[in-house]
Amino acid sequence: MAQSYDNIECIAHLEFEELRDLLESLHDRFNREDFIEADPISVPHSFSSSGDREVAGLLAATIAWGNRKAIVKSAHRMMRYMDNAPYDFVVNASEQELSTLTSYVHRTFNGEDFRDFVRGMRHIINKWGSIGDYFERRYAETEDMRCVLSAFRRDFHAAEHSAHSEKHMSSIDKGAACKRLCMYLRWMVRRDDRGVDFGLWQRIPMSALYMPLDIHTGRMGRELGLLSRKQSDWRAVEELTTNLRLFDADDPVRYDYSLFGVGITGLLESRL
Repeated sequence: MAQSYDNIECIAHLEFEELRDLLESLHDRFNREDFIEADPISVPHSFSSSGDREVAGLLAATIAWGNRKAIVKSAHRMMRYMDNAPYDFVVNASEQELSTLTSYVHRTFNGEDFRDFVRGMRHIINKWGSIGDYFERRYAETEDMRCVLSAFRRDFHAAEHSAHSEKHMSSIDKGAACKRLCMYLRWMVRRDDRGVDFGLWQRIPMSALYMPLDIHTGRMGRELGLLSRKQSDWRAVEELTTNLRLFDADDPVRYDYSLFGVGITGLLESRL
């Protein structure tokens, strides 16, 4: 049984087995259904169909930076703009209905960006069948999620859009960490019995995923000796994911719960 680390004050120089037990203990603590309510994943969880979850998930992930409570509130507001039928809205909304989105705003993501993202998803769905079909087919072509992330940004922006909306989808080709897309992929691909991630896209192996790198996972990764790179860019994502594969090669991103959860709660007080 994994040791409890609730009261650890110093986690420097942990041996491999100790670090593995720590990561497992934290995973068990945070990968559970009560994690959902306060997290952006609660937005796709409010729907039952795969199409609604794919659309709601991409939009919620896209605005997932900053205060989690504000993110969740704003993402649910997005759904109301779409009559709480996100897939149907993406596929069938008229230009007049799309124009109603322009009054939406969440920080730098404005209503025109919202409209452009709907157009981008519509393009993907019309050409590939669904967002999930797109990712699964692109992955089958290369078996390299890095290539898929690059292709998705290019294909998504093949639809009519403003230059401003491009800033809301990070470019792996420019070395960005692509945190929000990696998080979205975790939601859609990961599958276990915990009830948090959806496991909708089963033709993509969990081993192909990369860690969503944000301020919390980056800080904890560095404090635990899992990440040495100071910049939070794609090279850092690869380093962190590679090191986490030492603990679970089949599902390294399961430790997103460990690093993110402990990062937002301050459970471990580290003095490295």
